[in-house]
Amino acid sequence: MNPQVRRLALDLGPLLIFFAAFQYLGIFRATAFFMVAVVAALGLGYFLERRLSPMPLFTAILVMVFGGLTLYLQNEVFIKMKPTVLYGFFGVVLLGGLFFNRLFIKYVFAQAFELNEQGWRKLTVRWGLFFLVLAVINETVWRLTSTATWVAFKVWGIIPLIFLFALAQTPLVMKHQAPEAEGAGKSTQD
Repeated sequence: MNPQVRRLALDLGPLLIFFAAFQYLGIFRATAFFMVAVVAALGLGYFLERRLSPMPLFTAILVMVFGGLTLYLQNEVFIKMKPTVLYGFFGVVLLGGLFFNRLFIKYVFAQAFELNEQGWRKLTVRWGLFFLVLAVINETVWRLTSTATWVAFKVWGIIPLIFLFALAQTPLVMKHQAPEAEGAGKSTQD
């Protein structure tokens, strides 16, 4: 299986399990299923890739903490706040990294493409701001709508927004490809 498709399945699988479980079992059992699925996906990812990626690991920790609080206190607010904390953290880390001249986004995308310094900086700003916007959107949706609406939006709203945003970055990526990356695909034959 293609590594990108495998990673996508490992990242989205637990969320789809959460959505399905919610439809039939409610928020608390769905949270328990989500917690188990996230740990299983993390373990399977480690087994297949022989490494733990930082983003899925941090996500799993947050799911365990906020999911655990949700189940222990029987209060769904905690699982609803988890995406806000996750997206807010990613946004602050990316934008804060710029302050210290660190381009943390390279660790995520360096295997997919190589950009010049200006490209990495622009991509960092865009993704950092996008994550902060997602945090605000999550807060707004869970506070102003029903739990069912929030769960549906988490799956059918946030995921498409992330894909569309990533796709919208294609022109920036193409414009700022590193010179050695551009030449890598060219043939040496005339």
